[in-house]
Amino acid sequence: MTCLCIHKNPLPYAHLLQHREPESIELVVIHCTELPDLPAARELGEKILYADSGTGNSGHYYIERSGRIEEWVSPERVAHHVRGYNTRSIGVELVNLGRYPDWFDSRRQLMTEPYTPAQLASLSWLLLELMSTLPALRWISGHATLDTDQVDASDDPAHKVYRKRDPGPLFPWPELLRDLRLQYLDGDSLETFKTD
Repeated sequence: MTCLCIHKNPLPYAHLLQHREPESIELVVIHCTELPDLPAARELGEKILYADSGTGNSGHYYIERSGRIEEWVSPERVAHHVRGYNTRSIGVELVNLGRYPDWFDSRRQLMTEPYTPAQLASLSWLLLELMSTLPALRWISGHATLDTDQVDASDDPAHKVYRKRDPGPLFPWPELLRDLRLQYLDGDSLETFKTD
């Protein structure tokens, strides 16, 4: 596999996020940005949503369609990327439209943009890097598997839609898992995985 590199681009508040030991990280969560590009994701990631800590929501790593990898939060910090699993997980965001811009419209729930070969190659490389440096890392899952809450549809409150659908049906789980020693954390194994 080609040797890639990680471009460090810390969020302005990254140093304020809770510190943790690398030995506590057991899970990687795969997300997609559901936004048009990386600058839009950055703008959202820089927003302060938690006044008490001066921090916001973001993943640790972002992978552009070109395959470029950016680190916005170091693994030693707890990023806010998935409810209930943050303290023991790493968030990896792939730039992808997802349901943008109609996230909660019940008529627009299909995710149709495929992930690029460059993104998937970079993701595989990044996961191998993380596995070599995080001794307890053994699980992987998608955001939608861990956050199954529903909300009122924006077009019709009588309908419900899932808050999170990422990384979506076009994400190639079988191919990714074939080359890794990570176990997929699904509904059955969630019962034994303690949350935050």
